[in-house]
Amino acid sequence: MAERRMFSKVIIDSDAFLDMPLSTQALYFHLSMRADDDGFLNNARKIQRLVGASDDDLRLLLMKRFVIGFEGGILVIKHWRMNNYLRKDRYTPTVYQDEYAMLGVKKNGSYTLEKTDGIQAGIPDGSQCVTQVSIGKDSIDKKRIEKTVCPEPETAPDRKKAISLILNDKTEYWIFEDQIAEWKELFPAVDVMQELRKMRSWLDSNTSRRKTKRGILRFVNGWLSKEQDKGWSRQGGGSTYDTGREARGDRTAEKGYIQQLIEAGYDPEDTTGF
Repeated sequence: MAERRMFSKVIIDSDAFLDMPLSTQALYFHLSMRADDDGFLNNARKIQRLVGASDDDLRLLLMKRFVIGFEGGILVIKHWRMNNYLRKDRYTPTVYQDEYAMLGVKKNGSYTLEKTDGIQAGIPDGSQCVTQVSIGKDSIDKKRIEKTVCPEPETAPDRKKAISLILNDKTEYWIFEDQIAEWKELFPAVDVMQELRKMRSWLDSNTSRRKTKRGILRFVNGWLSKEQDKGWSRQGGGSTYDTGREARGDRTAEKGYIQQLIEAGYDPEDTTGF
């Protein structure tokens, strides 16, 4: 396995990367340095503890798709092939061939998750589904897997509704108080309820960019992540990119917040741009 790693400035100079906290950026560099020749590693938690990063740093990398997660704690660096070029005589294929087979490669060289075959993407958090049926050659088994991998989550009878977001089919998607409580812990610099109201206004105004039922929570998490980064910057931990914007005297905050987003064509789902 090669001992040297490279990083593309297209990735590390992007707004999406520089807007992350320095601790998250550092974790990305350390994960990349220790990945195998295909960008895979199985000890992200160990590296996280080694460099003093938090669980939020790892979650943010997963949320912004700088890394892709698989069952069992295996991760792959999404933009590995954009960062690294290895000679064939120094290349050692990854031992995680099952996970590797689930990936496709875009024209720009970045990985994309094309199929799951019963292996869940991301670190299990209680809201994701885990198949209980092993893959077999029988077509009946395959049908059972398809039904088991992504079941509809059941709503607990005692959950209290807090606010609804309109979907692309004009139905209302309810956000519950327990979800808001969890987001408050994950995004301590954000007024979660106020941001949900802004999301509702944004979705009301942007009818062509409303989300599906499967995509709405990704939209919410992307929005809150961006707001967390802004809050972190205001507390003195901003990146040089943030400081540069202030030095230039940008005054977009004087406009109404929602109108800003609409004019800029803002979409929280578009996290890295790659």
